[in-house]
Amino acid sequence: MTDLLEAFETAFRLLLSFDAGLLEIVGLSLRVSLTALGLATVVGLPLGGALAVFRFRGRGVAVVALNTMMGLPPVVVGLLVYLALSRSGPLGGWGLLFTPSAMVIAQFLLITPIVASLARQVIADLWVEYEEQLRSLGATSSRALPTLLWDARQSLLTAVLAGFGRAIAEVGAVIIVGGNIAHVTRVMTTAIALETSKGDLPLALALGIVLLLLSMAINAIASVLTARGEQLA
Repeated sequence: MTDLLEAFETAFRLLLSFDAGLLEIVGLSLRVSLTALGLATVVGLPLGGALAVFRFRGRGVAVVALNTMMGLPPVVVGLLVYLALSRSGPLGGWGLLFTPSAMVIAQFLLITPIVASLARQVIADLWVEYEEQLRSLGATSSRALPTLLWDARQSLLTAVLAGFGRAIAEVGAVIIVGGNIAHVTRVMTTAIALETSKGDLPLALALGIVLLLLSMAINAIASVLTARGEQLA
């Protein structure tokens, strides 16, 4: 019990002193996850909106595939990215394996289906409500899509936050493609796993507290946005 209390005391000391090693790991985590989130947002929101608004052959299959991809096992995604970026893989010449870029790619593949699927549902509901009105104004599906995306921006931000929460908490894929290399690819989740296995509880606890605070902040913001959207509805 005494050792555990000492570990918590040291963890809070690391947090309050803004330990350089701790900040480095947190900074890399945020940089990787936010980059992946930005790419996933650029791809996922228009993709989800297009699946909601446009009618084409195979649309149902595409929607089912997208929903299925929301549950992709992270280790499988990590393995596929590893094979693609390895020296013998098709993208091996890029030299991205065991770099932050490889981690961004893995997180992008994991969270894009989440952002796109949630966006599709939001835009589909909005399209049912406003399709007749927009059609009467002469708007085609392609012209209506930007309007719907803008009008649903608060709800879509919730989808983006869900993607960020998934990315920042990811460990399986990033440890495969990043290698958990100190000062290069070590992020919060992989560092927690490593430090816990080494018995270095203070650093693991400090990183865990930061990760928990980020998760609470994301959920709080999402709840506020959801409540505000319900008030405006």
